[in-house]
Amino acid sequence: ALPFVVGRKNWLFSHTPSGAQASAAVYSLIETAKANGLSPYDYLQYVFATLPTLNDDELSMLLPWQWKETLPV
Repeated sequence: ALPFVVGRKNWLFSHTPSGAQASAAVYSLIETAKANGLSPYDYLQYVFATLPTLNDDELSMLLPWQWKETLPV
C-alpha cells in the first residue's frame, strides 16, 4: 500500500478540524517534496529553520519546486 493511503487510518483520530487541517498541510508538503525529487526530511528541516525569518511575500521561495536544485537529495 502507498504510504499516503496507509496514513488515512491515522487521520481518523485528528480530534479537531484544525488538527486535521494541520496534518493535511504537513502530508501535502511531504508528498510534494517527494514528487519534486527532494528528501522530505531535509526539505522540512530547511523550511522549519527558515520560515521564522521570512516575510509573507517571501514564502513562495520555500515551495519544493523552488529548491529542487539546491537541497540535498
